[in-house]
Amino acid sequence: MRTLKLTIAYDGTRFVGWQRQAEGVSIQGLLEEALARFEGAPVTVHGAGRTDAGVHALGQVASVQLACLHHADVLARGANACLPPDVRVIRVEDAAPGFHARFSARSKTYRYLLRNAPGVSPFERAYVWHVPEPLDLDAIRSAAAALVGAHDFSAFRSSGGATKDPHRTVTCSRLVERSQEAGAGGGALVHDQGGPLLAYEISANGFLRHMVRAIVGTLVEIGRGRRPAASMGALVAGASRAQAGATAPPHGLVLVGVDYD
Repeated sequence: MRTLKLTIAYDGTRFVGWQRQAEGVSIQGLLEEALARFEGAPVTVHGAGRTDAGVHALGQVASVQLACLHHADVLARGANACLPPDVRVIRVEDAAPGFHARFSARSKTYRYLLRNAPGVSPFERAYVWHVPEPLDLDAIRSAAAALVGAHDFSAFRSSGGATKDPHRTVTCSRLVERSQEAGAGGGALVHDQGGPLLAYEISANGFLRHMVRAIVGTLVEIGRGRRPAASMGALVAGASRAQAGATAPPHGLVLVGVDYD
C-alpha cells in the first residue's frame, strides 16, 4: 500500500461539510467515490480538518492509502474528472508511510471574510458575512491580538466535539483589510460596495468545534461596541461558552492551508 497526500479546494456552499454523513453530499464521500474507481475497492480518505456545512477550503489536505500504481498526476486528473466542478484536487503527492492528514499536521490557518458595508454584492454573498453597521477596527485588532499564545479556548467551543482538551496555541490572530478585488468570487464585479472587505486570519496547532466562528462572532460584538476589547483576555482564561459572543455564520470561513514538518 502507498500513502498519498491530497491538497483540495472546494466551495462548501451546497455540501454537508467535509465529513461523510448519513444524508447529504460530503467532500469526503465524493473523494472516496472518485478514488475507489482507481482502486477497484472502497477507500477511506482522512481530512486535516472537518469543515462544517457551508465552509470553504483553499488548501484542505487529505491522506489515503491505495494499492493502485497510477502516477500521482494521473490520479489527480482522474479524480477531478469524477468530481463536481465545485471540488478540485489541486495536487496529489506520494507521502511517507505513516503520514496522516490530521494527526501529522502541525498547524492550520483559517480566514474569515466580512463585508463591512451598507450592501453586499450578489457575487460574494456566499463567501462573506455581511455586517452593515460601522465597526471599531482598532478594538477588534486589540482583542484579536490577545488570542496569540497558549490558552484555554473553552469559551469558543461548541458542544458535540470529540476533543476533550480545550487548550490550543495560536501563532497568528489578526484583522486585515483586503483589496476589493480580493473577494472570493466575482472579481471586479464586487469592487464598489461602499465599505471594506475585512479578513480575520488565525493560525493554531489545532481548533475546537466552531472555534473560529465563535471567535469571529465575539470580535464583531467588540467591533459593534457591545463588549470591551479587554474582555477577550478573560475569555481565554477558561470562561464558559455562554460568556463569549454568538457563532458567526459558516459561509465566511475558509480553510486556507495546513502545515506539516
